[in-house]
Amino acid sequence: MKKFIAVAGNIGVGKSTLVKLICQHLDWEPFYEPVTENPYLADFYEDMQAWSFNSQVFFLTHRLKIHQNLLHTAGSVIQDRSIYEDAEIFARNLFLQGKMSARDYETYFALYQTLAEFLTPPDLVIYLRATVDTLNRRIQIRNRDYEQTIPSEYLAQLNGLYENWITNFTFCPVLTVPADDLDYVKHPRHLDLILKKVQEKLTGKDEVIFNPDEVIQATD
Repeated sequence: MKKFIAVAGNIGVGKSTLVKLICQHLDWEPFYEPVTENPYLADFYEDMQAWSFNSQVFFLTHRLKIHQNLLHTAGSVIQDRSIYEDAEIFARNLFLQGKMSARDYETYFALYQTLAEFLTPPDLVIYLRATVDTLNRRIQIRNRDYEQTIPSEYLAQLNGLYENWITNFTFCPVLTVPADDLDYVKHPRHLDLILKKVQEKLTGKDEVIFNPDEVIQATD
């Protein structure tokens, strides 16, 4: 039976890597974040408050197309960042920072909520949780130029929004993975633990909790 999983989490937490590894092990099709150029981006950086609404509507529209494409794929799929995060995390953060007006945010969020009610939700969201220290360390390791100046305060704000979102998320079950403790790149057996939990917990809202001995054994 076809399954649809979305991997959610902050910048640098390891979403794309986990998507790639799960697809390699389960022979699923990956859907990564869209790399399409946003025609509003230059204007947005010139005047964020004036253009944030247009920019976010573009991103939401493009994410909706990706969501529809993966639903029409025959086999099981896994998505790198969901449509929900565009609205619940990044658009909301623009509003909280004063870079999107209350009127624009209310209009945008009403549009998102209407769309979300009609969308087929994932069978499972894997939420990768990590501290700002871990995020900063991984951002440095992957060494993308445009990420090197991201302030720790910004990552902390996003972490707070992620925690609030995932606590109240009801569209499908959630599996929370403690990404500070599990390094599925360096330790393949950590990935095995996650795959086991994913396959066991495609229903219900569960957090990946391993006893210390289990983690140590998987690290050896």
